[in-house]
Amino acid sequence: MRLLAILIGVLVTQTSAFSTGRQFSGGPKCLSAATLEPETAPAPKTTASAPAIEEPEKNWPVDIVKDSDRVQPGRYNDLEKSIALPFLPRPTALDGSHAGDYGFDPLGLSEKLDFYSMQESEIRHSRLAMLAVVGWPTSELLAPSWMLQNGCAPSVLNGFNPLSFLATAAFFGAAGFLEYKTSLRSHQDTAMGKTHEEDMSAVWKYGVAGDYNFDPLNLYSSCGDDFKGRKGLRDVEVSHGRVAMLGISYFAFWESVTGHPIVENNMLFHPNALFPLLVASYVGWTQIYEVTPLDKYPIEVKYTNEGEMKLKRLQNGVKDLFETITEETEGSKARFDVADDEFGIVDKILKAPKQFETALRSTYKYW
Repeated sequence: MRLLAILIGVLVTQTSAFSTGRQFSGGPKCLSAATLEPETAPAPKTTASAPAIEEPEKNWPVDIVKDSDRVQPGRYNDLEKSIALPFLPRPTALDGSHAGDYGFDPLGLSEKLDFYSMQESEIRHSRLAMLAVVGWPTSELLAPSWMLQNGCAPSVLNGFNPLSFLATAAFFGAAGFLEYKTSLRSHQDTAMGKTHEEDMSAVWKYGVAGDYNFDPLNLYSSCGDDFKGRKGLRDVEVSHGRVAMLGISYFAFWESVTGHPIVENNMLFHPNALFPLLVASYVGWTQIYEVTPLDKYPIEVKYTNEGEMKLKRLQNGVKDLFETITEETEGSKARFDVADDEFGIVDKILKAPKQFETALRSTYKYW
């Protein structure tokens, strides 16, 4: 009887553990993927009236999200140096877990200030800068002159007229209201917030900075409806935002110093041969050279797989072209010398201006 009681107790314990692993509310906090599918648990019997319970693939509760379905911390923990600045130590807070993390923090702000708040601030500034870097030159190209300041977009450094000031104040008022409504809100009460909470649950409990639950065209899953695809798009957004912040700062600085609009005589807004030449030069350079990975020290510029051969071929081609032009030039000069000796072409060309002046003066006696 004692042996039978022990066997019944073991069976009840295993069945209870298996059932608890199926629930999505409650259960132990440290429940792992191994608990969900115990090796010793007997497979449930299936009948026509009681189909087998299928393990759901998505919508895991945060406490039991599988490691394969979320961002893992410490991707750069084995690196002693920063990726962006290989001559400096890697900041301890920048371990590669978050989008846009390239180890750049020479002032150590990620360790002195609230890391999440700094991420939220950066993404908000990035989005405003991306809007501004498009709107600034567009206004100078399309807006009527009475809305501009000597052809420049209205700004703190360029100045405002009454109408542009009211429009700018209205825009920043709306932006400030959005800041007020969203700065202290919780992310986890929306569908996208729950997804981000699961994606980042192995890193921290705050989800993702800049989450406004706004994706009407469902572009967030365009690179993959998983944590990798979502983080990849966040990487792109942060990178574009940083470039936009540098760009809009350059716009303001240039117009403040020169007093001329950024679109004036600019190769990006007034077509000329310089921009295609720079693009062609960059494409040609990438065919010959490449930069070593930024997470390896030291960062070097080296030949691509066929770079040295392509460079040698280019050098030989330029040399042959120069020799051909030289030969053609020397042949043309020799033929011209023969013609000059026979017809006196140079002397006639030199005398032509004086003869023209004499003929012109002869047409009017009061010259």
